[in-house]
Amino acid sequence: MLEQINALLEEAKSKINTCQDLKTLNDIRVEFLGKQGKVTNLLHTMKDIDKEERPKFGQLVNSARNEIEELLKNLQISLNERAIEQKMASEKVDISEPSKIVEKGEIHPLHKVFDKLIDACVAMGFTVLTGPEVEYDYYNFEALNVPKDHPARDMQDTFFITDNILMRSQTSSVQVRAMETMKPPFKIVSPGRTYRADSDATHSPVFHQFEGLVVDENVSLVDLKSMLTQLLKMLFGENTKIRFRPSYFPFTEPSVEVDATCPSCGGKGCRLCKNTGYMELLGAGMVNPKVLEMSGIDSNKYSGFAFGPGVDRLAMVVNKIPDLRMMFENDMKFLEQLK
Repeated sequence: MLEQINALLEEAKSKINTCQDLKTLNDIRVEFLGKQGKVTNLLHTMKDIDKEERPKFGQLVNSARNEIEELLKNLQISLNERAIEQKMASEKVDISEPSKIVEKGEIHPLHKVFDKLIDACVAMGFTVLTGPEVEYDYYNFEALNVPKDHPARDMQDTFFITDNILMRSQTSSVQVRAMETMKPPFKIVSPGRTYRADSDATHSPVFHQFEGLVVDENVSLVDLKSMLTQLLKMLFGENTKIRFRPSYFPFTEPSVEVDATCPSCGGKGCRLCKNTGYMELLGAGMVNPKVLEMSGIDSNKYSGFAFGPGVDRLAMVVNKIPDLRMMFENDMKFLEQLK
């Protein structure tokens, strides 16, 4: 009796000690401890043993069962730990190896200038508005005091789709829409894409404008000068000097061209500013009373000023780009130099 139990126990130990995987371990468990296992079958032989010996036999068999279960449990823990270690080793990342280079995207130089302008104007209380790029003649020209016979309507300057519909040549059309729908006082800027039939080193048939409009009581040219001086200093630095020159625009009266000390040479004179020390950056002026009246605003009570830098030109100045068209060619070698 004792020899049977010891033989069974030794057989189980031998198989457990040589087991190397969880599947084999489970097979051993079924072989010895299953419903039809060897330990269970050994218990079934108790009926052939004298009644006096049965308790002792049962005790010895249960002791052997417990020992086998303990050996199986310990081996299962060991095999599980080994499997986890193997998995971690196979999935381990060797940080000593050079990593795969991931290219980092950058904001386009045009949009960097847009963002600077928008941030500066929003900080001064302006609201940002946008409008359609395919525009009616009325909003692009007539409501801005540009009559039918004005030179700006020449087919060489403007992309007309029909006699009444065109690709907007200026974002001033957004200002007209604002004056029709908003009640003064208000301050708005209208950034966006515009179109004109022009293409050379400093002009593109597709270009970008950023126009601003302020309408309120008692607005004067002094307010315009103060606001633009602050804006350009925010863009180019506190040491930037500003100068205003008389000009003409049909939708402003009086009108001015605004220059700032060249960001490249600081006003000393260089090739970029043609040795003048100044760069022409934008046009501006007091809103023509006719424009206010056409949009339903009482010009006797309200006045306003408007300004409009060319974003493409600003980007050229800031980044010292010799040809405007380079910004639209998607040349990665060129764009990477502007990061």
